Amino acid sequence: MTVPHLTLATIQRHATDQSYTRGQNYFQSGAVVSVTQRQQVLQAEVEGNEPKPYRVTIHFDSGGVTRADCTCQYSYEGWCKHVVATLLTCVRQPQTIEQRPTLEQLLDQLNWVQTQEMVQNLVAANPELIESVDFYVSQLGKPETSAPVSPPQRQTSIDPMPFKRRAREILRHALSGWEYGQEEDEIADEMGELIDRALAFVEQGDVPSARVVMQGITEGCAENWSDIDDFCGLTPTDVGLDLDTPWTEILLSDELTVEETLAWQEHLEAWQDQLDSFAMALEALRQTWDYPPLVKVFAGEITAKGAWSGPPPAWAGEFSQIRLKILARQERYEDYLHLAEAEGQTPQYLSMLAQVGRIDDLMKIAPQQIGTLADAKAVAETLRSHNHLPQALEIALQGLRLEDDNAYNTFDFATWTSDLAEGLDNASAALESRILAFKAQPSLKDYQTIETLVGSDWPQLQADLLQYLRAPRQRWGIAAAQVEIFLQEGLLEDAIAVVSELRSYDNNLIMRVMDAVIDTHSQWVIQNARPRAESIMNEGKAQYYHHAVEWLKRVKAAYQALGKSEDWHRYHQQLTNTHGRKRKLIGLMKQNHL
Repeated sequence: MTVPHLTLATIQRHATDQSYTRGQNYFQSGAVVSVTQRQQVLQAEVEGNEPKPYRVTIHFDSGGVTRADCTCQYSYEGWCKHVVATLLTCVRQPQTIEQRPTLEQLLDQLNWVQTQEMVQNLVAANPELIESVDFYVSQLGKPETSAPVSPPQRQTSIDPMPFKRRAREILRHALSGWEYGQEEDEIADEMGELIDRALAFVEQGDVPSARVVMQGITEGCAENWSDIDDFCGLTPTDVGLDLDTPWTEILLSDELTVEETLAWQEHLEAWQDQLDSFAMALEALRQTWDYPPLVKVFAGEITAKGAWSGPPPAWAGEFSQIRLKILARQERYEDYLHLAEAEGQTPQYLSMLAQVGRIDDLMKIAPQQIGTLADAKAVAETLRSHNHLPQALEIALQGLRLEDDNAYNTFDFATWTSDLAEGLDNASAALESRILAFKAQPSLKDYQTIETLVGSDWPQLQADLLQYLRAPRQRWGIAAAQVEIFLQEGLLEDAIAVVSELRSYDNNLIMRVMDAVIDTHSQWVIQNARPRAESIMNEGKAQYYHHAVEWLKRVKAAYQALGKSEDWHRYHQQLTNTHGRKRKLIGLMKQNHL
């Protein structure tokens, strides 16, 4: 079985024109060295500019491609050229894909002796694997527990001083930049990388080390923030730096004695005087996991107060999300569900229902619980990741029918939904979501996709889409799509109307329309290109003369289309008389036969 419902149109939709063209070239040149399929995973090697081939990994389900990764450095829009080349191989040369068994199928072919010999050979080639084997074997025969096995304790202690010094360096570097007039700062990003290193210890179950790292970072900030305050009066929050959230997660992930709790409370209160509020972290120390309202919630007592004894603070939602993150890490799924329900964390609650396989429960309550597109997106993606594709599509459509002010979010999710619907052969859902994607972010690709999906009803829908494009709206970035579609449909007046409102930074788009209408709207080209060229020449900015020449080329072509070459010659002579001493301009005009 290859990737279901994979077509050239699908590949084109997920890649830029440049990536698609380059991917085609790679495919045609034989750069795709090999493609191997193991059930729902494709792996390929694609030769590029590096000595070793790039490795492409593509995951898919019955709805189509779910993820495409490549070891190249491409980080722009859509799929890279190596992914495109691999998928083109799947479409055009499916017979070249080598079908290989999964790990489970491979192991089923071995007897006990063969399995033991294979493991011994693997460990001989990779000695570090012995630790994984040792850990796995040590768990055999032990009773299963609901809590995860604790990792081995760290044998060496973490030194907080490097983290303290790094925090100080980040603040001093930012201050130095501001003193020299630099407007941007990287405090939040650079400090965030340090904080991520602390939280990585939490993920590994090593909370004491996380505390040490975070203490170094915080002390580095506290001891040096007065310089920032004296210079510009900014707080950590003002520059996007959040220390309260990681401390809350670290403290809630640990079991502290009374003495330790009092000590950390003293630390936080001291830092709070020098930095921002540590309200959540202090509340974490006060509540721990024995907080009576929380214990009641875990027992299934869900009330309007949630997990609070009084009115919840403004940051209650963020606080509960940190708790949920920790519960998920500890695999306490029932407690997770109770807390998510009590705290109104709808997407987390529904997503966990999907994760634990309670799909019927989820689908019964989802229509009443999902109130935003973001909620629906989180739940639908979780359902799909657990191979509940029809339910994922149903939730996605529900979310898309809700209003959302973020056009990009709507476009992204509507595209995801349409691709899934096509994979499930649900033509009506694919069409509905593709139309929503088009209206959120118009493009020629989606316009053409809608035409293929709608079939015989295209004329009426086409008229509606074109009218949608004509309707005045304040939205940046759709002019190119309007022009592409209007020109394809021969609606030259509409294309002219679009570019007539554009400024000079859209020169290429304006010129594209001029090139398309020179024979039919020659006078419009002259009336619009002449003043643009003259403005550049009159200002005498030599670095922009090449733009002026481009406008003049279109002026000349328009005069010729009108059969008025003499008018062009008179205009040319006028320009020569006015700007004849501008040698760079005259030279460019001669080079371009003007």
